[in-house]
Amino acid sequence: MALWSGRFEKDMDTIVKQYNASIGFDQRLYNYDINGSIAHVTMLAAQNIITPEERDIIINGLEQIRAGIANGDIVFTYEDEDIHMAIESRLIALVGDVGKKVHTGRARNDQSAVDVKQFLCFEIGEIMKALIELEDVILKKAQQYKEHITVGFTHIQHAQPITLGFMFMAYFQMFKRDIQRLADAYERINLCPLGTCALAGTTIPLDRHMTAAALGFAGPTENAMDTVSDRDYILEFLSTASISMMHLSRWAEEFTWWNSTEFSYIAIDDSFCTGSSMMPQKKNPDIAELLRGRCGRVYGDLMGMLTVMKGTPLTYNKDFQEDKEYLFDAVDTWKASVTIFAKMLEKTEFRMDKINAQLQSGFMNATDVAENLVMAGIPFREAHHITGRLVKLCETKGCKLEELEDADIQTVDSRITKATLGKISIKDCVENRKTFGGTAPCEVERQIKNGTDWINEFKNDWR
Repeated sequence: MALWSGRFEKDMDTIVKQYNASIGFDQRLYNYDINGSIAHVTMLAAQNIITPEERDIIINGLEQIRAGIANGDIVFTYEDEDIHMAIESRLIALVGDVGKKVHTGRARNDQSAVDVKQFLCFEIGEIMKALIELEDVILKKAQQYKEHITVGFTHIQHAQPITLGFMFMAYFQMFKRDIQRLADAYERINLCPLGTCALAGTTIPLDRHMTAAALGFAGPTENAMDTVSDRDYILEFLSTASISMMHLSRWAEEFTWWNSTEFSYIAIDDSFCTGSSMMPQKKNPDIAELLRGRCGRVYGDLMGMLTVMKGTPLTYNKDFQEDKEYLFDAVDTWKASVTIFAKMLEKTEFRMDKINAQLQSGFMNATDVAENLVMAGIPFREAHHITGRLVKLCETKGCKLEELEDADIQTVDSRITKATLGKISIKDCVENRKTFGGTAPCEVERQIKNGTDWINEFKNDWR
């Protein structure tokens, strides 16, 4: 019979035990569960609720169990129900009746929450390292390509010329926001639920500040009822993970374009590609495609958890057992995806010969023509219309804007000449965009410096 079975006359049906059990996945939390129990009994002894001798016996037993799990001597089955019951029942079997005191002043409601929060705080640190490494790679690539010009797209059509460094710094800003969101979420996650018990606290004189400090939390949670029913911290993490995975997916999508024969903008290292089982010539960007696909998986984790929570009244409900599989999957997927994308990006080079061949198509200097007409005193809407007609003329003649002669230009508008169109080479178009946040190499250099300063400061300040 289970440790909680005092008011029951019958044992659970076998199929119900299997359905009810979470040990198959929450055994992953065993270290955190043992850490929580050690902090808890240390506090109980300090509060004279158990003796120092009882504390030491319990802690020694818990450490033996930890070692047994780590080396594979302890194997769990559905009969164990969950990691909390699995460890407690083995503790009692190992040290006797004194082991029954380990659960004094707590419930599985707060015990489960403290395990998950410890796990999540640790994993946020690991994911943060991966995101910082990705940002370091982006900065390195931005510096390498800060003056290399490529095609900027809107609607998947040639729009304006930009530098590759500028594009890299756009993604830097996306992942910077991911880092900021994760750091912000950490502040709310890093509060200790232990000691809130089932939902209302306890009459036993616990020192919740002591256990919070022992486990590395910033402090205890404020309200017991909210604490045991709260899964906002998981939802917030899953939301942050989903946004970040979306950023990875967008870039992975571009990788699949750029890798195609039609683009041929990049050379992805062989170690991040696969071949075809049938077509020997193929070099497929499967890792980029997997990254793109796994974004949907993390979205599913978020939507699953939102759906679990939407109908749960205060306080604890067994539905909450579903939180861990969503969380574990998102943690593993996000961490691996960031890590592998950073490595793939570092080993990807841009094929400037292919890119340069594309820079002359699509009239990407048309906006510059319109802006030069504005600087000559023509209202923007007129300048826009005139430039559109010049583009149409070029399409008819089969030439570029910079190849038009005065006679051609004045058939569109007698006020303007070739000189009025200004310097509109692709290089000029890029170098003249010096406004704050623009694509000019000097402005990209400023963005790289600011990004480098920010990431270095964040590394020093984080936790």
